[in-house]
Amino acid sequence: MSKSSASDTYKQTIKALSDRIVEAQRPIRILDSIKWDNSIQQQFFAADFKELPAIDKEYYAQTPLTFDSQGKKLEFEEIARDIRRKLGQFNPLARIMERLCREYCDVIRMLESRGQAEFSHISQQLYGSSTDAFHAGDPNLSDMAVMISDTLVNIDKDFGKNLEVKDITGEQAVAMLQERLDNYFKTSERLVEVRLDDGIISDAAAGADYIKIRRDAMFSQCDVRLLEIHEGWVHLGTTLNGLQQPICTFLSKGAPSSTMTQEGLAIITEIFYFASYPARVRRLTNRVIAVNMVEEGADFIQVFNYFRDQGLSETDCYNQTLR
Repeated sequence: MSKSSASDTYKQTIKALSDRIVEAQRPIRILDSIKWDNSIQQQFFAADFKELPAIDKEYYAQTPLTFDSQGKKLEFEEIARDIRRKLGQFNPLARIMERLCREYCDVIRMLESRGQAEFSHISQQLYGSSTDAFHAGDPNLSDMAVMISDTLVNIDKDFGKNLEVKDITGEQAVAMLQERLDNYFKTSERLVEVRLDDGIISDAAAGADYIKIRRDAMFSQCDVRLLEIHEGWVHLGTTLNGLQQPICTFLSKGAPSSTMTQEGLAIITEIFYFASYPARVRRLTNRVIAVNMVEEGADFIQVFNYFRDQGLSETDCYNQTLR
């Protein structure tokens, strides 16, 4: 066999295995699998924020996963086995693809544990913990969040207050973002869509080639700029780049291990393009502190009250705690 033929066969093997990973992960939708019904918020508000939401194993049993979790784990294990057989256990690409298969198996185990303590343990393994440190002896993420937050307290509270005026509706934000991203991605082979959505927790969320905007959310001019950079330039941009990969098609899907890099890149890009501001950074550090509270045993009400102490509206407190 000529070198050219061997190279083509090798590429075809990688692409075939890579395509199997992409197809296998398709029905796994983490946020859709763990979202709460709107009635939970209504009950929490009706109880004057004093009764814990009734979310447990039995609650999630009423909304089963949309795929066969046991069969899906076996599918990823079979793909990993074929990767080792066809590429060898020491092949660099084989190691990456095998790791992805393991991660997706962990994601499935996590979703099988909805409403149980194991869910949190697996989640921390996949996405990291607020107590993680970059180097031995250095402050962990929660420590750094507290330090940054304490520093921001000393900044004039009126600084950038005009940036927070939320007078843009979800529908208007969709039109503004669509125009900006059409221009930004005008050389892309794929069209980017910005659309309204009623079922997301956050104000916005990015998919493979779309951004969803919560219909009832209100935005400031600065919010729209942040969404353009954070969700558009970074999350959509990296995904669209991955979709251009002709052989390693698995690069078009963001596995759990890429989440920290994705969010870090998005936030630092906000800063480099002067779209971020103290109140925005404070919101981010508050989220890290809240996550640390949960990891230390705080319940929903305690985290909700923490956000109330930060001056958020009751609706925002609920949404932030839910996230």
